Amino acid sequence: MTTRTEKRLSVVEVTRYRPRDVEYHAYVEVLNSRAVRAAQDAGWVVNRVAAADVGTASLLALTDASDAIMLMGGEDISPRFYDGAADYPFESQHFETADEGQISLVHRAIRRGTPLLGICRGLQVINVALGGSIVQDLGTQTIHKNLGAPIRDIMAAHTVALDSSSRLSTDLGVSEILVQSAHHQAVAHLGDGLVTVGVAPDGVVEAVEHIEAPITGVQFHPEDPGAPSGQLAALVARLSVRERALA
Repeated sequence: MTTRTEKRLSVVEVTRYRPRDVEYHAYVEVLNSRAVRAAQDAGWVVNRVAAADVGTASLLALTDASDAIMLMGGEDISPRFYDGAADYPFESQHFETADEGQISLVHRAIRRGTPLLGICRGLQVINVALGGSIVQDLGTQTIHKNLGAPIRDIMAAHTVALDSSSRLSTDLGVSEILVQSAHHQAVAHLGDGLVTVGVAPDGVVEAVEHIEAPITGVQFHPEDPGAPSGQLAALVARLSVRERALA
C-alpha cells in the first residue's frame, strides 16, 4: 500500500500481448522494463498499465491517483485519429483502444497539470491529442532507424540539437545530445500548445514541450540499453516537477 508521501508514476504501454510478433514484443518488453526500473530507482512507486488491454475507462481509473505519467513506445497510431491516409509504407498493426485511452490521458494531464513524458510513440500521442498530425513514413533514406536490421539492431544513433532556452536543455545541461532512435514516423504539424525543442540533423522533430503544462515528448529512446548513461534518469527526474494546472 502506498502512502501520501510516496510518488506514484504510471508507465503506460500499448499492450502486454503481441502473439503476432513475438520478437518485437520481447524487445519492447526490454525497453519498458528498463523505464520501470529507472523510475523505481528514482523513488517512484510504479504502476504499469497496458492501454489496449484494459480500455479507456479502466485506464483512466487505474491511473487516476498518479502523480506523473510516462507514455511508452510501440505501434503506429491509427490514422483515423489525425485524418491520415489509410495505407502507407511500413504500416504497423494498430491498437485503436490504446490510441483512444492514451489520448484521453494526455487531455487529463493538461487539465490537471500532471507531469507527463512521452517516448517515441508517446510523443506522437501527445501531438495527435493536441490536434497535430503525423508524417506517416520517413522513407528509406533515413537516419532514424536501421531498416532491414534484426530487431536487436534496429536502433540508429544520431545527434539532436536542443533549443538552449528550453526546459529540456536546461535540465539536461547541454545543447546537443546523442540519442538512439527507431521510428519511421514523426511529427508533421505541431499540436496546440506544443513547441519544438529538439531537432535531428535532417530536420525531423525529436523533442517537444508544452508551453504551459509539464508535458515533454521525445522521439528517441532514452530507455534503450545503448542510450547514453544518465539520459533516461535525467528525463525521469523531470517528472517530479509539477507546473501550474491549466484548469
